[in-house]
Amino acid sequence: MTSVDTTTPRASAAPGTRVEFRGVVKDYGATRVLHGIDLDIRPGEFVSLLGPSGCGKTTALRVLAGLEQSSGGPVMLGGRDVSGTPTNKRDIGMVFQAYSLFPHLRVGDNTAFGLRRRGVARAEAARRAGDALELVGLGHLADRFPHELSGGQQQRVALARALVTEPSVLLLDEPLSALDAKVRVQLRDEIRRIQLRLGITTVFVTHDQEEALAVSDRVAVMDAGRIEQIGTPEELYRRPATANVAAFVGLSSLVPVTVSSGAAEVLGTRVPVVGDEPDGPAEAFVRPENLRLGGPVPAVVRESTFLGSLRRTRLEAEGGVELTVQHAAADAVAPGDRVTVGVEPVPVVVRR
Repeated sequence: MTSVDTTTPRASAAPGTRVEFRGVVKDYGATRVLHGIDLDIRPGEFVSLLGPSGCGKTTALRVLAGLEQSSGGPVMLGGRDVSGTPTNKRDIGMVFQAYSLFPHLRVGDNTAFGLRRRGVARAEAARRAGDALELVGLGHLADRFPHELSGGQQQRVALARALVTEPSVLLLDEPLSALDAKVRVQLRDEIRRIQLRLGITTVFVTHDQEEALAVSDRVAVMDAGRIEQIGTPEELYRRPATANVAAFVGLSSLVPVTVSSGAAEVLGTRVPVVGDEPDGPAEAFVRPENLRLGGPVPAVVRESTFLGSLRRTRLEAEGGVELTVQHAAADAVAPGDRVTVGVEPVPVVVRR
């Protein structure tokens, strides 16, 4: 997984703006889609809202943007309740999945559009638009039309257009999902680089866990209109607070276990259990890197995938339990091979 060095100094950073949800509720008729969201985003922080389709992450972003009215609970920007403030008065920039560029305007004019709507003189708007396009690496394409650009370039123009007004908060709603894999990685890293340089508070909505883990200061995992857990990428991956978080963030094998006195017997090894779990049968989430070839449990190789520096191998252990093991590429195995498997004594999350 590509990651960005979040220790990079913020060269020309503005102070950023604090964003708060205080018990925010959103109803559509009799259906409640946000159930009392509490979220405190520090000035200059990059926070992702991560979760499956229908979990409420985009609704939360739209409430923050003012595109939807909350049904209860204030939304705060810089300590000010903006719940009744229209979108164009909230000082935010937005980038969506659809590029939404004006096809009849050149790239420079597309970028300057928001400034011109605010009454900025044409020459000044053109200068600032040029600076914004340079920031996203497209200064040389200001005279082109949108149809003359690739998808990744069009999304960079949309980003420049969101940044050119120098908003206090940047909102990104699945901005990379229409791009191919290589361009997605390049653009997500570019967004993070720009965000660090500007020090702008950023809220990023995505269903792609790799995107969220790669670029965020913190990630809020949502499910059914609630925040299940918020923490750094490392905290979510290594210490998931709930079974839903463990299942959604990262890859895991589900292993039948019996919990006893705060631990569980996992593939012949007694492993600590996260949280205060009662005794009894359960299933444990075990990460691929915490399983190893060689151990007390016999298994059969079902498939093995070469991933460059490592292999990811799917095994079937006794009782039909499916396990995914991540191991050195040099330890080559083939379907049908009989192996043994063990587990490292790393704490596991269980579900019942």
